[in-house]
Amino acid sequence: MRLTARIPVTAALLAMLLGSTTGCNKLKARDQLGKGVQAFKNARYEEAVNHFQTAISLDPDYSQAKLYLATSYSYQVVPNLDTPENLKIAQKAIDGFNEVLAKDPNDLTALKQIASIDRNIKKLDEAKEYEKKVIALAPNDPEAYYTIGVVDWMQSYKQAITILAADGLTDDGNGNPKKSKGACEKLKAANTATVAEGLEFLEKAVDLNKTYDDAMQYLNLTYRRKADLECGDDAARKADLAKADEWSQKAMGARKANELEKEKKNSGGVTMQ
Repeated sequence: MRLTARIPVTAALLAMLLGSTTGCNKLKARDQLGKGVQAFKNARYEEAVNHFQTAISLDPDYSQAKLYLATSYSYQVVPNLDTPENLKIAQKAIDGFNEVLAKDPNDLTALKQIASIDRNIKKLDEAKEYEKKVIALAPNDPEAYYTIGVVDWMQSYKQAITILAADGLTDDGNGNPKKSKGACEKLKAANTATVAEGLEFLEKAVDLNKTYDDAMQYLNLTYRRKADLECGDDAARKADLAKADEWSQKAMGARKANELEKEKKNSGGVTMQ
């Protein structure tokens, strides 16, 4: 009987000790998270990584620490740098955000961060796909539409300068009317769908944010890419350039309005209705 009586008491004591240890570890994990956030705010990203890793080791289910850890890695990724070290850091960040998404597929921060990393390491198609996932969850987010439009312009511009170079030309920004018929057909094949998508998403960004001057400026640039595609139709090329100039003017006006609004806010001024 004595032996039998000891067993539940010992089990209860063990459970209490384990619960106490777990609670203690959670407190330590939160302390590490706080130290990591402080290091992150001071741009000490490697130190922040160490704190967040410690927090996760203390509390393996600490999703907030995992998100911060991945974010700390992402801030160490150097845009357009193809070194093995940089790509390794980028992959660590992506893996971390994917772990967050495995638990919550609708985590917008993780989706946006992966899209950003993919852009920085020149995985542009993948970046657009993640921005489209953001749009599916947040259809009124103008930045996601803008970002896809910018990536489309980047891709179409790269194709254009490559095809024009093979034709002995550099981009003149006005539809390149001196290009050969063969070069124009290549540009149409390479860029028609990309330019159309870019215009669609940039215009949507402006619909959602009426003073989105950056989106307006990229509409200007993208219409200049569209002008490349008007093979033998000079009137259509000039119409595209007119639209480009129109968006350039709108961008300047919106930028001035945004700067004025910013000055009013900074000075504590009141906007009269």
